[in-house]
Amino acid sequence: MSDPLRVIQVGAGAMGRGWLHTIADNPDVELVGLVDIDLEHAQRVSEDELAALVPVAASLSELTEVTGAEAVINVTVPAAHNAVNEEALRAGLPVLCEKPIAPTVAEAQYIAAVAEESGQLLMISQSRRYLNQFTALCETAAKLGPISVVSCEFAKAPHFGGFREEMAFPLLLDMAIHQFDSARALLGEDPVGVYCESYNPGWSWFAGDAAATAIFEFPGGARFVFNGSWVNPGLETPWHSRWRVGAERGTVLWDGENVPETGDPRQSIAVGNAPEEIAGSLAEFVRCVRTGEASSTPASSNVQSLAMVEAAVRSGTAKRRVTLAEVLGDG
Repeated sequence: MSDPLRVIQVGAGAMGRGWLHTIADNPDVELVGLVDIDLEHAQRVSEDELAALVPVAASLSELTEVTGAEAVINVTVPAAHNAVNEEALRAGLPVLCEKPIAPTVAEAQYIAAVAEESGQLLMISQSRRYLNQFTALCETAAKLGPISVVSCEFAKAPHFGGFREEMAFPLLLDMAIHQFDSARALLGEDPVGVYCESYNPGWSWFAGDAAATAIFEFPGGARFVFNGSWVNPGLETPWHSRWRVGAERGTVLWDGENVPETGDPRQSIAVGNAPEEIAGSLAEFVRCVRTGEASSTPASSNVQSLAMVEAAVRSGTAKRRVTLAEVLGDG
């Protein structure tokens, strides 16, 4: 057995606290440092959340050499992702970064190029891929032949307060990347275009569009239909959404909470027990770093998921179909 992977976590906010517990629960990982621009806050979090105190600093460079770190986990706000990722990658350290990869596709493409240049892994934690029921959905759909349509319904009514309620496109920019990335995983390819209509019902407590319907076209002709709302009280869907996959030899449904079903009593669907959500992404990251195995969500690929978000926003604004090539700078 290899020694635990020695990691520094950058970011000690609310999400950072969750990552600290996830790291502590994984015997293949050892936290050797915690970084946050608010040094006093990082010290408090270290004292509150960690059984054993670790070195705390206001910058990554203060800890990389003295701790013997082998990797970095980036849990900063999206606007800070690129600076942290680039510093770590150029220091020869692989990085597991919270989604989204960056605020814009252009910034995401830049940091993906830095990762390639450095030869280090930059993996994006798309935590919804690491749900055992979602894995079962993908595996079952793959047995049904070519897929014609994937539909996803998401309906919640959260009162977040703060920045989300002031965003121009809160649903698309802050939430939809989960469903968009999951659709890429289900279909095993990247979309070529999208038509999206975003809107904001009169009763909405969000300043910007809190609802949207988007239809993505994929190269083989399949469609992914997303119908989502953050202002839909009553009979809400789970956070994992409700999914329907229509294929040549049948249909598979997943309600976001239970074992997927096909309606065929002869077909048994097995659900595994692998680590889920951020624990799953951390387990994959460690495996990839240790073995050289390819990640399912490297920066070079995850750019496509962010491009889906940007294309949907552009389509909703311009009221026309937008190609992914336009967003990626190829068209």
